[in-house]
Amino acid sequence: MRSVEIEVDAARREIVDLTDRIAGFVRESGTNEGLANVWVPHATAGLCVLEVGAGSEEDLRQALERLLPKDDRYAHRHGSRGHGADHLLPLLAGPSLTVPVVGGRLALGTWQSICLVDRNADNPRRRVRVSLLEG
Repeated sequence: MRSVEIEVDAARREIVDLTDRIAGFVRESGTNEGLANVWVPHATAGLCVLEVGAGSEEDLRQALERLLPKDDRYAHRHGSRGHGADHLLPLLAGPSLTVPVVGGRLALGTWQSICLVDRNADNPRRRVRVSLLEG
């Protein structure tokens, strides 16, 4: 198994496209067939597969604001206002996802990208671990 840890600064963006970095790791690894497991070890961040660049990022931001408004309704209250909502995000965008590797490439659909979702402004530095299971 091969793995890499990707450092991400999400200070200016709530949704960060990681596809190119993960695809580069897969390419450099020489893995032809297998699975790429992506994991974010943070309690307030998650991962999703999303079409980027066509407005879906803003749609996701708006949906998260409707579902998890950043206000004072949460029992979890430390940090910035609405930080309790950040801790519920992994219910919607889980901490891991797995993508097949076929022919040395991520087997993503034409418009699919792997994205980090992180609304926690208190801690914008994130780590994402990618592990390749060759098969």
